[in-house]
Amino acid sequence: MRYTMQTIHDTPEEYQRKIKALKAALQDADAVLIGAGAGLSTSAGFTYSGERFEKHFADFHAKYGFSDMYTGGFYPYEALEEHWAYWSRYIMINRYADAPKPVYETLRTLASGKNYFVLTTNVDHCFQKAGFDKARLFYTQGDYGLFQCSVPCHRKTYDNEGQVRAMYEQQHDMKIPEALIPYCPVCGKPMGMNLRADDTFVEDVGWHAAAQRYGDFLTVHKNSRIVFLELGVGANTPGIIKYPFQQMTAQNAQAVYACINYGEAFAPKEIEQRSICINGDIGEAIEALLELEQARTLID
Repeated sequence: MRYTMQTIHDTPEEYQRKIKALKAALQDADAVLIGAGAGLSTSAGFTYSGERFEKHFADFHAKYGFSDMYTGGFYPYEALEEHWAYWSRYIMINRYADAPKPVYETLRTLASGKNYFVLTTNVDHCFQKAGFDKARLFYTQGDYGLFQCSVPCHRKTYDNEGQVRAMYEQQHDMKIPEALIPYCPVCGKPMGMNLRADDTFVEDVGWHAAAQRYGDFLTVHKNSRIVFLELGVGANTPGIIKYPFQQMTAQNAQAVYACINYGEAFAPKEIEQRSICINGDIGEAIEALLELEQARTLID
């Protein structure tokens, strides 16, 4: 497919026209497939650098020099006590804390009553916390709330909330107590995060069940009037959401491809006439869509 940027910055008139077009497409659709990337959580206030990073990791910044949470997550700490001091903070603020803005809750309200499914590369559990039906979710890249064996010696994941909260509350001088270091209950090796960083990622029973439900949704709606609604997907993992959404739109004459992203909303030439690309804040766009839908409900 040939790619062109439709508009880098929408004018107010273009923005409103596209919001209305997307609202109409969602209203007419038999199904909606939501594809969510990191930009959606950024819109909800989950930023990984700047003020929020300094608030929670100023001591790690001072000691090691990195200036964002992602880099700190990959740092080769010498001691597991320090590794888990960092990661317990990271997990607490990005998985167990609520998002600063109610973007996911607004999206859930917009999706309510629609035949939807969610495919996401996000690992922060925001869809579940906002009340989305877990049976309609497939989070492909893991979950901050799960541990796995770092080897891994077996294909199982473990909820980590109790352990993480203890690490977070009991750490001192950038270290957790040695007794809180998590080890695999099967082989005794250190536990790791259930995140797709390399080929050790564990796809457990729940992962495969969600993958099957996603595949079933695609099969049932292969030739339906479906909206592929892409939210905040950048260039890091386009092969999971962006490219498949665009390809499936090209293969289905009744499909609409919609993309909301700040400065990165574009569509290939082949599906340009059936694409709605909105360059702007995702949360604001979802709020505008919901307001239009609620206004229509009041009129009806």
